[in-house]
Amino acid sequence: MTKQTAKTHKLVVAAMLTAVAFVLQFIEFSIPIIPAFIKLDFSDLPALLGAFALGPVWGAAIELVKNIIHLTCGSSAGVGELANFLFGAAFTLVAGFLYQYKKNRKGAILGAVLGALAMAVIAVPVNYFIVYPAYVVVYGMPMEAIIGMYQAILPSADSLVKCLLIFNLPFTFCKGIIDAVFCFLIYKPLSPLLHK
Repeated sequence: MTKQTAKTHKLVVAAMLTAVAFVLQFIEFSIPIIPAFIKLDFSDLPALLGAFALGPVWGAAIELVKNIIHLTCGSSAGVGELANFLFGAAFTLVAGFLYQYKKNRKGAILGAVLGALAMAVIAVPVNYFIVYPAYVVVYGMPMEAIIGMYQAILPSADSLVKCLLIFNLPFTFCKGIIDAVFCFLIYKPLSPLLHK
């Protein structure tokens, strides 16, 4: 495969993965043990596939373009898209770089787990300093009301930091692990398409 052909192939694969990621953003589920406004979706899965197959920067690029396209739907005034990009970029960059360093199953598993952990950890300050304050401004919902949704599940969650550490951090980590499990299940069957 020539250099130009390889580059074209990467662009085509990245575009396909971005399209799938964009569609997956609309397929989301509420989880009973977490406030209903926090949804589970699998839109980071195609970006993780891209990070492993094409490289970490490609994975982050898929996250970026997916969210730019999603902005056109006007769903959350850009707040949700910014958060989704930051979380997904942390996930795919860490996973992709570690896999690049150690290109075997063990490296992929370690990369995915540490990527999920990075995504969960970054979710706390991003939500605390950017996302939740922005939602207060954009939707006019008092912070007390947001915290109240968490307290309906766990009354002792009486501050935003507690809410994020008790609910959001483990939820985000589990979301990354679920994406990783699906990635490992489908990566090999898709490998001819990803690496042609």
